[in-house]
Amino acid sequence: MTDSSNTEKSMDRRGERARWEAIARAAAEAKSEGEGESDICELLSFRLADEAYAIPVERVREIVRMRPLTPVPRVPKEVIGVVSLRGEIVEVVDLRVRLGLPSEGPMRRTRIIVLHGDSGRVTGLLVDEVTKVLRVPESDLRPAASSETDVVYALYRREDEFISLMDVNRVLEI
Repeated sequence: MTDSSNTEKSMDRRGERARWEAIARAAAEAKSEGEGESDICELLSFRLADEAYAIPVERVREIVRMRPLTPVPRVPKEVIGVVSLRGEIVEVVDLRVRLGLPSEGPMRRTRIIVLHGDSGRVTGLLVDEVTKVLRVPESDLRPAASSETDVVYALYRREDEFISLMDVNRVLEI
């Protein structure tokens, strides 16, 4: 390789780095000029039985593709088994069963949302599809009708659909 091609590659890398730094700087400035950080909720949205739901992003550890589950005897019907993620055993809850929806077998888009739990406990939620991360002003959230066992605590209207925000602690009360 010639010195001129090495120089060109080095300049390309510096230009690319400068471009990414400019994008990051612009995003940081936009965030500081916009609404206060405490006024924005970041939510992971997903689908169950053609309905949209969301949970707070800060509770999500990772999202993994469906994988073979090991059944566990004598557990509630919502707990469909466990998986091993990098040597850690993760209990998986079928969110359809937990919400009283008809259960379906895994599909191509089925995912396990791995959540941080209380006292270091890690649990996975089986969902039909993970859609996106939403940044929602808290003022756009509306309280949901409450009941003792209801896991939905708020609603968010996005375009022509409502997204139900779930209380993760209540979902995991099995």
